[in-house]
Amino acid sequence: MFALTLTYSAAAAEPADSLPAPTALVAAGPSGRYEPAEPWRWPVPAPIRVIAPFRAPPTPYTAGHRGIDIASTPAAAVVAPAPGVVSFAGMVAGRPVVAIDHGAGVVSAIEPVAALVEAGARVAAGDAIGTVATGGHCTAGCVHFGVRVDGEYVSPFLFLGGLPRAVLLPTD
Repeated sequence: MFALTLTYSAAAAEPADSLPAPTALVAAGPSGRYEPAEPWRWPVPAPIRVIAPFRAPPTPYTAGHRGIDIASTPAAAVVAPAPGVVSFAGMVAGRPVVAIDHGAGVVSAIEPVAALVEAGARVAAGDAIGTVATGGHCTAGCVHFGVRVDGEYVSPFLFLGGLPRAVLLPTD
């Protein structure tokens, strides 16, 4: 099992009326891939503990893990990871999901989330979008966080500032 524990300090959210248009939220970077204007926020409160990493499937129709699972507490607040427009808030295959369109073909989805928002709502990074619910493959107290770029799932770590560099230290 893979576990990653991070701590962070939450930055102040921008007022919704100061947000750029959704198509301006991300752009192609030097690599030619989409890169966020700034790292996204974690959708649940610290401490952050990733309990299942992103595992890209070899083909679009084979097994994989199309997001990351993050430990949380039941009914904890879930926030928008970046500014955008709620594109979906409802049930999918028996579990509550909230999806946010961040513009430029980038969509995030978090589940299970009891939504506090409706489709069409504009959200700023850090705005409350719901609370941790139950359902899906996560056990109680866990959320699944996925990101798609032009319809293809990518690792959310690309938008969260990447994986921290591992440092191996000698033991006695």
